[in-house]
Amino acid sequence: MKYMMFVCSDTEPDTDTSDKPDIERWVSENNANGRRLDGSVLAPTSVSTTVRVRNGRLLVSDGPFTESKEVILGYDLLECADLDEAIEVARAHPMSREGRLELRPLVDLPG
Repeated sequence: MKYMMFVCSDTEPDTDTSDKPDIERWVSENNANGRRLDGSVLAPTSVSTTVRVRNGRLLVSDGPFTESKEVILGYDLLECADLDEAIEVARAHPMSREGRLELRPLVDLPG
């Protein structure tokens, strides 16, 4: 099953001062075992653009669609047997301690 893992900032990071997991090692291990299909860091929200159509009119604005202290920083596309495996993969990601990780299964659309 495929999961999109959103890597997000958090206003309440872990206060544990022990060694943090290494992101390069996490990426390398999960790429090698086929659980990470793709991933990237996103540019800051200061360079984002929001696009909407309302009553047939195109509305384009600078910045994120909401005002928030917590933002999506990046993503990883995972291939895991089930949610339990996806949770274990997320648990080992460095941002599980400094931010938060949101897992969402991908839905196969008909057609």
